[in-house]
Amino acid sequence: MSASSPVEDCLFCRIVAGDVPADVVHRSDTTLAFRDVNPQAPTHVLVVPQEHHVDAAALARDAPATVAHLVDAARMVAAAEGLDDGYRLVFNAGAQAGQTVFHVHLHLLGGRDLGWPPG
Repeated sequence: MSASSPVEDCLFCRIVAGDVPADVVHRSDTTLAFRDVNPQAPTHVLVVPQEHHVDAAALARDAPATVAHLVDAARMVAAAEGLDDGYRLVFNAGAQAGQTVFHVHLHLLGGRDLGWPPG
């Protein structure tokens, strides 16, 4: 299976395909951004590539330009959301890091003070 093939049981592939509803806030030729259903900040948006890649390392290996597309989409969403005071971008890679959907996704968090180190 190629990296671009949708994975039938992947929640985010199904959202990209429009089979599962989501609160979409941005779409481009390569990315889709939608609000997280379990937000951890006032603004919590997931930015995903429209192609299936398991995690950030796989995306960087197989489609490195798409990493920049994800970050640029996050920048545009942050501007639209009024996150002028800053925001955080997070990739979780693997179950131990908290990744629960194995379709790479970039978390955009903002709208409150974000402490360091993260929990």
